[in-house]
Amino acid sequence: MDREPCPDQIGANNSGCGTALVQITSGPDEGEDITVDLSGRTASTKFAEGDEVVLTHQVEPGDGLYAIVDHQRSNQLWMLGAAFVLAVIAFGRWRGLTALAGLVVTFVVLLLFVVPAILAGKPPLLVAIVGSAAIMLTVLYLTHGFTRSTSVAVVGTLASLTLTGLLSAAAVAATHLSGVADEQSAYLGVTHNVNMQGLLLAGILIGSLGVLDDVTVTQAATVTELAHANPAYRFMQLYRAATRVGRAHIASVINTIILAYAGASLPLLVLIDANNRAVGEVLTNQLIAQELVRSAVGTLGLIAAVPITTALAAYTAHRAGTVAAVTERRPETHRADGWPHAAEGAHETTDLSRQHKDRISDR
Repeated sequence: MDREPCPDQIGANNSGCGTALVQITSGPDEGEDITVDLSGRTASTKFAEGDEVVLTHQVEPGDGLYAIVDHQRSNQLWMLGAAFVLAVIAFGRWRGLTALAGLVVTFVVLLLFVVPAILAGKPPLLVAIVGSAAIMLTVLYLTHGFTRSTSVAVVGTLASLTLTGLLSAAAVAATHLSGVADEQSAYLGVTHNVNMQGLLLAGILIGSLGVLDDVTVTQAATVTELAHANPAYRFMQLYRAATRVGRAHIASVINTIILAYAGASLPLLVLIDANNRAVGEVLTNQLIAQELVRSAVGTLGLIAAVPITTALAAYTAHRAGTVAAVTERRPETHRADGWPHAAEGAHETTDLSRQHKDRISDR
């Protein structure tokens, strides 16, 4: 690899410009050694001797004109994926396996339904609603089983997701966000005729779903465990106790959401700050404003999910406990003809009374 300084500081702090000798391992020129230019886009990427790279033909296959596109990292990603799967199964066991199955369902819905439907010109928000509902119903029941607690989490997630969609639509309209904030979004809107504002709303909805189901499942499970621990708890007692848990959960999740969006936008934040722009100008930039709207709307949806899901779970748990208590207090048996009759103890009492009366008569 022959390195040389890049013009105008392009490629500073990396491998620099120049040329590299690359051995082709597939394609029409397999086995040949070629010299590839490192200037241009590849100048900003570090390359070292022995690296596996991806090449592209500049003109036509077989003409010997190639350019480096990126590093070849498929093997490393496969190893990382295998480590991820093994760790999830080793810790979660059967529950971890069902969680991985749910993850597969999520990718299938996103890649085979949501993305193709949006590219086909369907309303992105409507597509996101249908896709999110399909993901939620499948993943929650697959991961947590067909239980009353899971059904409560499903209803709570649906209600919170609907509210999040309405809030995101109102926030995007109020802040005049178009969804076209960078070159990629502008290119997508022009070349594929995608409604970029609708795509922004769809992204907010799908992003919120990943955290909403976590909160709703936790709240439903908390109420269920409280009801089992103390069957004497009534609706308000269950609601208040589980809400305290929900407040602690929300306090940590809010910080998680903000940090996640900040981490995704960190290069942009550094670039804007390097240009010495005012804080107010930075925050109102459309790229940053989009992330602020995502964070605010997602947080509002999470906050609403706690009381909604907790109330539903407390009501169903209280009703189930009440029915069980009544059933235990009032055992009921049926005769062969289908008519209810008194319990066996009542028959025994009646027989004893008759015997007592017979003894009195004998006297």
